[in-house]
Amino acid sequence: MKKVILLLLIMICSLPAICLGQGRGRNLMREQGSEFFKTEDARRVGDQILLFQRTTGGWPKNINMWREMSDEEKETVAAQKSRTDDSTIDNGATFMQLNYLARLFNETKDRKYRDAFQKGIDFLLEGQYDNGGWPQFWPNPRGYQVNITFNDDAIVNTLNIFKDIVNKKSPFSKDLVSKQQLKRIKKAFDKGIDIILKTQIYVNGKPTVWCQQHDKDTYKPAHARAYELPSFCSQESAAIVSLLMSLPNPDERIKQAVHGAMKWFDTYKITGYRLVRGGYGSKDRNTSLVADSNAHPLWARFYDLDNCEPFVCDRDGIPRKRLEELGQERRNGYSWYGERPASLYPVYNKWADKYDPQNKVALDNL
Repeated sequence: MKKVILLLLIMICSLPAICLGQGRGRNLMREQGSEFFKTEDARRVGDQILLFQRTTGGWPKNINMWREMSDEEKETVAAQKSRTDDSTIDNGATFMQLNYLARLFNETKDRKYRDAFQKGIDFLLEGQYDNGGWPQFWPNPRGYQVNITFNDDAIVNTLNIFKDIVNKKSPFSKDLVSKQQLKRIKKAFDKGIDIILKTQIYVNGKPTVWCQQHDKDTYKPAHARAYELPSFCSQESAAIVSLLMSLPNPDERIKQAVHGAMKWFDTYKITGYRLVRGGYGSKDRNTSLVADSNAHPLWARFYDLDNCEPFVCDRDGIPRKRLEELGQERRNGYSWYGERPASLYPVYNKWADKYDPQNKVALDNL
């Protein structure tokens, strides 16, 4: 009985730490409420974000920057500040930190947070290729990292933050960037939209969608990791189309790009199947497609470039038809199917009615 009571006490005492975000459940860098940014905890997280910012101006990915750190840990992080090989826009890195710093500056008016924000914006501006694209990492990308990267919405995230800064959309107040930076941001945004239109895959003269990454010189679909083959990619393409439809007064190139992509989404949706994730733990997990006539439409993440047929792929780089043909690690450790394009349907109908009703694509009701 004493052991049970002791265990309960330990669990209760651990709750404040979890609620404060020191555990894995709550990422304080995603906080948006203004009240939080008035707290000392907000400043603590902000100061740690500054500590992790590289001299490049960008940040590394997949690091818990909000948990409380010891002095020894801070010294270790500070010693890596001059690294130039891990600054990235992958997995939300750099964007998450910029959003946090913008909110923190708005509440505190502490210039060190604005200075770090501007340095991060310079990182984004300096990483852009002359053709308008961005690599996944810079200034020292390796291997497939040099490709124009749409994967994980890297370029879309960049352009969205630029658009919000230009439009002074919260939390990006007019005091955050200099006039010179604002001019560069506007120019970079226009170039970014241009490379999106130039990399769209055309089939028989018709625009379709995009690959997760494109060659920086030829603009053709390119390889990334062994299981990420050149292909039509539905999920990242949905984010691109969403961005294009958010632009006011679209020109003919944008209209054509959106119509073509929406026709592709509607043509290649998968019906009659439901994605099921079952089991617990690394050994028991199992992801599968199950027949279900009432299921919402799905899209495969990848479609081959020859026949536009869905495929999945293991770390051996060999495309396969079915999830069951993959090893457990890749079958369960990657998002092979998703519903993301479905959210575009109502948006597209309103967009097309407003800007180009005569060329509107007739879509199935989802």
